[in-house]
Amino acid sequence: MADNAHLERLLETLRVRIRDLEFAEGLPGAEKGTTVRADVLHQLSDYVLPRVRSSDTPLLIAIAGSTGAGKSTLVNSLVGEQVTTTGVRRPTTNSPVLACHPDDVGWFSEASFLPSLPRVRQQGLAMPGKDGMLVLAASECMPQGVALLDTPDVDSAVAAHHEFAAKFLDAADLWVFVTTSRRYADARVWEFLQVARDRDTSLAVVLSRVPRRGRQQLLDHFGAMLDANGLQHAAQFTISETDQIADGRFTANTVDPIRSYLADVAGDLAQRDTVSRRTFIGVLDSFRTRVPELAKQVETQVEAGAKLAAGAETAFSTALTDIEEDTRDGSLLRGNVLARWQDVTASGELVRSLRLRSKRKAKGGTETPARVQALEQAVCDAVAALIVSGVESAVEDALHRWSAVPGGAMLAERHGISGASEDIARRARATVAEWQQEVTRLIASDGVAKRSVARFVTYDGEAFGLVLILGLLGFPTSGSAAPRGTPPQRLLKALFGAESLRNIEASARQELHERISAVLAAEQQRFTDALTAAALPDEDHAVQLYQATYDLEITR
Repeated sequence: MADNAHLERLLETLRVRIRDLEFAEGLPGAEKGTTVRADVLHQLSDYVLPRVRSSDTPLLIAIAGSTGAGKSTLVNSLVGEQVTTTGVRRPTTNSPVLACHPDDVGWFSEASFLPSLPRVRQQGLAMPGKDGMLVLAASECMPQGVALLDTPDVDSAVAAHHEFAAKFLDAADLWVFVTTSRRYADARVWEFLQVARDRDTSLAVVLSRVPRRGRQQLLDHFGAMLDANGLQHAAQFTISETDQIADGRFTANTVDPIRSYLADVAGDLAQRDTVSRRTFIGVLDSFRTRVPELAKQVETQVEAGAKLAAGAETAFSTALTDIEEDTRDGSLLRGNVLARWQDVTASGELVRSLRLRSKRKAKGGTETPARVQALEQAVCDAVAALIVSGVESAVEDALHRWSAVPGGAMLAERHGISGASEDIARRARATVAEWQQEVTRLIASDGVAKRSVARFVTYDGEAFGLVLILGLLGFPTSGSAAPRGTPPQRLLKALFGAESLRNIEASARQELHERISAVLAAEQQRFTDALTAAALPDEDHAVQLYQATYDLEITR
């Protein structure tokens, strides 16, 4: 074993890494990961580190077992006076009692032992504390350096009670497990006994309330179960159902064999060291599998997070591709848009927007004709409706992909994601309107247009921006599909020149791409924010846990 200072540093580093680890509730790996995390963290904080930091810690013997098995009666009998209340339905089920010599009470204070657990000190008979509170009972009958802990029932109907019991068992050097002739075969009993086996914890078992009739067959069966579960080396004791109880203790010499066993363990320094060291090394050995198991649950969470992130990314990138395809193939130029276009071309308003420059000022204002404005609005509505439809499809697709990951749908619901944002229609219209204005600005600011066109003609930039937009949206220019009044693409090319027109079109399309991307990104951010708020661990946490396990093993 490495020197204590170095071992303590490694264990403290491991403790901090586990303490800072969080799991996203409801997602794969969360439930098991949280359980393993709490289990390992408690044992590091409450058992391993205190014993590394101090070699003269009191020997803690935990009396654990089934409901109504007589644990409290056994504790009182071993101490030699009543330090804890008894009874099958005693009210102290979840306020455990720790009996120790008065000189050892300080070691079991909050600073050294289970620091997160509140406690109360009592002399003589320890009365029940509040639920979840440790009761310290100082007794002169207890030898110095040894403590007995009356733990909650491991098979309590209240889950918090046996979870509380597990916390104390994790902090104990020796387990004395008490069960009855009627409950020794219960699954919950063997779950705890198998934990002791897996961690190589020093263990004694007491079978209580053993009837005279069929006694030997019952003991043989219990012994066979211990053997079958790899616990044949555990010290074994029995208490008959006829043994008398008075003042919360067994009469006569009922617990003498158990008392003698514990006295030998506590009194013989070599044997005491063997018992405590066996449990300590067993716990360290268990970290070889328990810490990597924790790392695996971290990896499970990382994988779930990656699937959720990829699901949202795929849904929205697909939507962007689909929207952009629909803005190129002419599918938008139907219905109201087509009707408005034909109205504009039939009225001659578009032609009138382009005039030869004369020496006299053109009469009238520069206001865009009403029909052109109506066409502009129809185009805006059509593109905005396409964006809204695309966003709604993307959100629906992302939700579907998230529902394929256990807990994904619940995570989305928790963050209010059930469809597109309520203001998506307004944002889409604003986005398209801004893009239309940008196209007009591109036409008006193009340097080539200013040099080649301004000398000969005046033109309505908004109207010709609209013509350009219709071309970008895939308006057919020839063939049977071309509607009456096709946009004068040749005129645009003549006005601005082929190269300049290509530059304007490329800039306009890039602007549209960026603006649609921004709308989709804002919706996707809702999913990203949900993942961020879930506080998923990252892959580095798993790597650090594996590395800590390796470092600990090398050091040992």
